[in-house]
Amino acid sequence: MYSDTGTGRHEHRPVGTLTYPAGARFAPAMPPAEVGALSTLALAHIGDGVYELMMRTALAFSGVTAAHELHRETVYRVNAPAQARAVEHILPALTPEELAVYKRGRNAKVNSVPQHADVSEYHAATGLEALFGWLWLQGMTERLEALFGLITEVL
Repeated sequence: MYSDTGTGRHEHRPVGTLTYPAGARFAPAMPPAEVGALSTLALAHIGDGVYELMMRTALAFSGVTAAHELHRETVYRVNAPAQARAVEHILPALTPEELAVYKRGRNAKVNSVPQHADVSEYHAATGLEALFGWLWLQGMTERLEALFGLITEVL
């Protein structure tokens, strides 16, 4: 949370104590009811990190070694237009439940859209991120890897 100090500068104030879900490992395995209780945008927030970490890992293992090249390739693949293309590729492979989570994320109300993306791309990317967050929190890492494998075919 940020507050205006009256000088035109904003001061960061922590929102509170951060806690990791009780009993969760780095790859949590939360019950579906707990995951379902989270807001769609919370799922997308988590999924954004999961997706970027998977992409960064894949790039690092692809043989790219220069930091600037890793960054450039990550930026090329982790953005709303690229994620919208990725979604189009994996949609036929989604289960009905996964499709419902994706649509819930896609239809979430967002307050802003980045300059380099149109509204439909941003909504599609938010849906993908919500799906990745949903899968991650339930510990469905094999399914994440399978969907990510499909994505790497087109990105």
